[in-house]
Amino acid sequence: MRSLAELHESHGATVTERGGQSVVAQYGQPTRTHQAVRSGVGVIEHGVDVLVVTGADRVDYVDNVVSNRVPTTDGRGVYALLLTPRGRIRTDMYVFNAGERLLVLLPPGEGEPVGTEWAEKTFIQDVDIDLATESFAVLGVHGPQATEKLASVFTTTTPEQPLRFVRGSMGDVGVTAVRTDGLTGEEGYAVICDSADAGEVFDTLETRGLNAVPFGYQSWQTLTLEAGTPLFRSELDGAVPNNLGLAAAVDYEKGCFVGQEVVSRVANRGRPTKRLVGLRTDRVPAADAAVFDGPESVGTVTRAAESPTLGKPIALALVDREVGDSLGASGSLTVRVDGEERPATPVTLPFVEGSDRSGRLPVSDDNPAE
Repeated sequence: MRSLAELHESHGATVTERGGQSVVAQYGQPTRTHQAVRSGVGVIEHGVDVLVVTGADRVDYVDNVVSNRVPTTDGRGVYALLLTPRGRIRTDMYVFNAGERLLVLLPPGEGEPVGTEWAEKTFIQDVDIDLATESFAVLGVHGPQATEKLASVFTTTTPEQPLRFVRGSMGDVGVTAVRTDGLTGEEGYAVICDSADAGEVFDTLETRGLNAVPFGYQSWQTLTLEAGTPLFRSELDGAVPNNLGLAAAVDYEKGCFVGQEVVSRVANRGRPTKRLVGLRTDRVPAADAAVFDGPESVGTVTRAAESPTLGKPIALALVDREVGDSLGASGSLTVRVDGEERPATPVTLPFVEGSDRSGRLPVSDDNPAE
């Protein structure tokens, strides 16, 4: 069986770098690939870092440093944030309870600094933290036919609830299948396997049972943008989670964690200073393009692209709370594109309704439990 890198090469993949990892940018026709995922099912190699946390105190230790409650039951996971003391996002992550160990999936490039910091602060606790990125492969299966696709090659019934997982096999290879939180706006699964088996598992997902189209990060960007999903590099890094409406990532009842005092104070007052909103424009603005309400600068674009589904430019923008609350009721929002002010129409996210809804869609901090 060919390696995963050889499979990518055989498909004519263009490779790029994310956080020190080589990942597929696209296979030649990202717009058509995007549409194939939106209407059927696709498979992607996710570039992530992996920490393995073991020891009797593993759950308590990680629970005390992240923003969400770490599950105590095998087969369950959670989306969480690591915050600075000032309540800003240092990184996001998924934490999965895998019995005698926790698997922590982080954006590429974040595993080593987080793992090193955690290891230096274990003190007398029974906790071991290992960077295991090279030992695992994480493959994504996304699209309205994702459940049907996985069922056609996987020996175990797929989980229905987000961030639950089951163990099984594909052919002779043992894998773990995680129901994702719908970041593309479609049904989705993460298939985790030994890195040595990644080529065989990717080939199984692509060609056996129901066929799946391979896709890269260029399509991932447009799929998640249409779904209204904020991502680490473009929206989350350095932001206050309340401004992004990331209610699913913060448990306000779990007790102390780094940055907890800040985010709880903002939530209790119901006064985040910014809102993440969707904009429709007639031209694609650059990231960091200024957003105006009349003559006043009220925010910046975080990510924008031509939507393959809508055939129109769309953007995510972080704007002043008052503007976000009214969704530009004045009708005077513009965005600067190539030095020119272009009209921008605020829209309620997501831009495109699919077979699932992203677990990161903004939720008002006026009611963080909603």
